[in-house]
Amino acid sequence: MAARMDLDGRPIKPMTICMIGAGGFIGSHLCEKLMAETPHKVLALDVYNDKIKHLLEPDSLPWAGRIEFHRINIKHDSRLEGLIKMADLTINLAAICTPADYNTRPLDTIYSNFIDALPVVKYCSENNKRLIHFSTCEVYGKTIGSFLPKDSPLRKDPAYYVLKEDTSPCIFGSIEKQRWSYACAKQLIERLIYAEGAENGLDFTIVRPFNWIGPRMDFIPGIDGPSEGVPRVLACFSNNLLRREPLKLVDGGQSQRTFVYIKDAIEAVLLMIENPDRANGHIFNVGNPNNEVTVRQLAEMMTQVYTKVSGEPMLQSPSIDVSSKEF
Repeated sequence: MAARMDLDGRPIKPMTICMIGAGGFIGSHLCEKLMAETPHKVLALDVYNDKIKHLLEPDSLPWAGRIEFHRINIKHDSRLEGLIKMADLTINLAAICTPADYNTRPLDTIYSNFIDALPVVKYCSENNKRLIHFSTCEVYGKTIGSFLPKDSPLRKDPAYYVLKEDTSPCIFGSIEKQRWSYACAKQLIERLIYAEGAENGLDFTIVRPFNWIGPRMDFIPGIDGPSEGVPRVLACFSNNLLRREPLKLVDGGQSQRTFVYIKDAIEAVLLMIENPDRANGHIFNVGNPNNEVTVRQLAEMMTQVYTKVSGEPMLQSPSIDVSSKEF
């Protein structure tokens, strides 16, 4: 294998990466890429390893010895600091990030996204280890425009609905709207990491995924996951299509998404890993602004694709509107 070069033309030294949440959707794809394309070693930390089992067994795999699985719940495990110390870089992906949970499990959501991340940040800072922390596009909150009356001409003015990184005010829902527990916890940990960088010299990079999608992301209820529980939009719609039920559009399906395929998103993360001089101290929004759709458009697209692939006729009414409260 020829020596890999960074963006400044310097050879990349093999490193040891402590990846917390390696068994999740993003972590599993990142582990695959690191094993297939780089010489780096991964200490893979998670409570489950089903999504990376194919990388761990059998022992004859070409990367055997470069990935080690450690079954750890970072909430209460004394081994965490030792593993962070063994690595050059820590990547923290551990989080509850399923929207259906924010209202029903707000305490778990706040703990997993803020409290449980505190020791990770602390150990990286105290041991002079670099940290790549995964945040979310939800830290932006709502736009001013979302509060304007539906027919207001100001809704057409970009000043009211385009978020500007350094100047837009940050608007979250009220305290009893527990949907915002996730965004708020994520934003607070971002502020804490930034402050550790400013006060104590922590080398950090923050990544904000914008709607990354792909295999292993989610479950179809009752098929490859629990029969109760609400997955994210793609799995929700796939589930309805497979069961020949109309797709539920929450509040008319007007909210927007900018989907990015996981393999494309992971390219960006690998560049951050291997170019610390360029990435340290920065926050990267990783998304595709050219791929924006409303949820209603997504429903129409998925219905057409499914009809074509399955050969089944389209339902008389392929979608129905439901209120967010009902949903």
